[in-house]
Amino acid sequence: MADQFDVVIVGSGVAGLSTALAARGARVAVVTRGVIGLDGASSWAQGGVAAAIGPGDSPSQHALDTLKAGCRRNHKAAVRWMAESAPEVVRWLVDIGTEFDRIGANLALGREAAHSFPRIVHAGGDASGAEIMRALRAAVEMSSHIETFEHCQVRELIKLNQSVVGTAVQNNQGEAFELYAPHVVLATGGVGQLFLNTTNPPECDGSGLAIAHRAGAELADMEYVQFHPTALAPAQPGQGEQLLLITEALRGAGAQMVNEQGLRFMLAQHEAAELAPRDVLSRAVWSQLEHGHVVYLDARMLGDSLRQRFPTVFRSCQQRNIDPRQELIPVVPAAHYHMGGIKVDLHSLSTLNGLYAIGETACTGVHGANRLASNSMLEGVAFGRVLGERLARMPKPARIPPVGLGIWREPNKGAPISEAMVFARLRQLMWSCAGLVRYEDALEAAVDQLQLLERRCLNGAKVLDQLLVGRLLVEAARRRTESIGAHAIAPRRPQVSGQAAA
Repeated sequence: MADQFDVVIVGSGVAGLSTALAARGARVAVVTRGVIGLDGASSWAQGGVAAAIGPGDSPSQHALDTLKAGCRRNHKAAVRWMAESAPEVVRWLVDIGTEFDRIGANLALGREAAHSFPRIVHAGGDASGAEIMRALRAAVEMSSHIETFEHCQVRELIKLNQSVVGTAVQNNQGEAFELYAPHVVLATGGVGQLFLNTTNPPECDGSGLAIAHRAGAELADMEYVQFHPTALAPAQPGQGEQLLLITEALRGAGAQMVNEQGLRFMLAQHEAAELAPRDVLSRAVWSQLEHGHVVYLDARMLGDSLRQRFPTVFRSCQQRNIDPRQELIPVVPAAHYHMGGIKVDLHSLSTLNGLYAIGETACTGVHGANRLASNSMLEGVAFGRVLGERLARMPKPARIPPVGLGIWREPNKGAPISEAMVFARLRQLMWSCAGLVRYEDALEAAVDQLQLLERRCLNGAKVLDQLLVGRLLVEAARRRTESIGAHAIAPRRPQVSGQAAA
C-alpha cells in the first residue's frame, strides 16, 4: 500500500500537532506509535509554557535567561525569535481552547529555576501538558486536512535523488506500507528511554534520530542530555521504569532539598540554592547519592495547598503511601530532555532536502548546553506553527512515483540474543557511563561494549536503533573534553563510600 500527501509528520506531541494544525490547506498525514496526542512526553509535561507576559518582564530578559541557562552555547537568533514569539504562542493556545490557570481574568504565572520572573503559564496546577494536548487533540479531530495513522512506526525514510520523499511505515500487526510527501517532518521526541532512570515514556527511545542518521542527516550536540533533579525515587532501585517527575514549580513555591540527615545541601552549592540551574542541582543530588546519602524534597511547608496547586504530584505520592504534607518525598535524578538532535536551520530544515525536524527531536540551538525550564513546550509550538504555515504555502509538486521501501530493512526473526535483554543492558550502560557525570575511561569502555552489542544483533532488530543512538551519544561525549552545562566529564570515577542509586 502507498499513499501521497503534501506533508508527512512523524510524532503527535505538542510539536507535531502544532505543525499539522498550522499546515491548513495542505493534505497532512500524522503517524504516531500510539494514540494521537497521548503517546510521547508532551502529555506528561507538568511545568507549562514560558512567556514574558508579566509585570516588569520582557522577551529580552527571557532570552537572556535562556542564554545563561544554556551556557551561551545557544543559537542567539533562534533564542531571540523564540522569546519574542512566546506571547503569541500563549494566545494561540488559548484560542484553540487551552484552559490555562487564571487569577481572576489574568493568566496565573509560576516561577521555575533560572527564570528571573514568574513567567510560566500553566494548567491544572502541574498538569499543563495534559491540558495543552487535550486542546491540540480536539483541534486535530476537527481538522479535515489531517489524516492520522495510529499505532504505526516509521522504520526508515525513503529517498529519491538525494531528497527525502516519504516514509516506510509498519503497523502493530507487522504490516508495511509507504507514505509519500515532498516534506517529511520528524517530531519523535527525545532519548530518555536509553537511560535506566528517566521521566520519559517508552516512545522516547531515539528512533527518529536513528532513521535520520541512517538516511544521511547530520546530528548535533548529542552529548547534551538534561537530567531532572527531582523524579520520584522508584520503590525498588534498579527497576528501570519511567519515573514520575516532581515538578520544578514545587521548588519555585518553596520546597527544599535535604538528605537523610536533614542537611539542606544546596545552600553550599549555589547562590540560588534549590532554584539553581538543573544541571547544577542534578549533579549535587548525584554527588549525595554517590556518597551514600538519600535525597528528599521537603514540601511540608506548603501544607494543604499541595493538593490544589500540585494535584499530580500529590496523587502520585499518595499512591506510594507518602503524604507530602507531612512526609519527605524521596527523589533521584532522571534523564529528562535532550538538547541535541537532528541539526536544523531556523526554518527547521535538516541537512537533507525534504526532511525537517521539530521539538525535542530537533537541534535548533535554542537550548544550548542546558535547557531553561518550560522552554520545551514553547519551542515545539513556536517552531511547529511557523513550519506548518510555510509548508502549506509551498507549491504542490507533481506526484512522487513509488520507489519501494528503499533502505528499509525487513526485520529478521530469530535474533541470537534477546532484544529485551540487549535494551536492558544498554540502559544500565548509558546510566552508569553517560549519565550525570561522564568519566573518560568509562566512556571508552562503553563504546566497545555498544559496538559488541550491535554486532551480536541481526540486521533488522529494532534495538539496533537504540544501540546506534546510544553509541553516537557516547562518542559525542568522548569528543567533548570540557565540562559545560549538562555535560560533565572527568578522567575517572572517584573512590567514594556508598553507591549511586540505580
